[in-house]
Amino acid sequence: MTNYKKVSAENTPRVELHEKLNLTGAEISVNTLTAGEGVPFVHSHKQNEEIYYIISGSGKAVIDNEEVTLTTGDWIRISPKGERQFFASNDESISYICIQVKENSLKNFTATDAIIK
Repeated sequence: MTNYKKVSAENTPRVELHEKLNLTGAEISVNTLTAGEGVPFVHSHKQNEEIYYIISGSGKAVIDNEEVTLTTGDWIRISPKGERQFFASNDESISYICIQVKENSLKNFTATDAIIK
């Protein structure tokens, strides 16, 4: 039994890592929208906040009817109830990582969760 699992992400528009890595505390997905493309639905969550990192490209998120411009290197956190939809710009694709975790569940992190040997 090993204490890790490694996978390679496929070259597809969306890869969900929850099942591939046997995640128990988060869902992580890698997403790409081609130029002019958008996620075809608006959504919110019951309990989970989402953290997005823009890997490359540009586009926008519409959150509670407010447009937020996104570009390479941006991070954005959206609370569960925030209604969101993502779009690539008309002339450039956008690739991003989405990390989904239960809001207010983080109790310890970094050094406070580490066991130093």
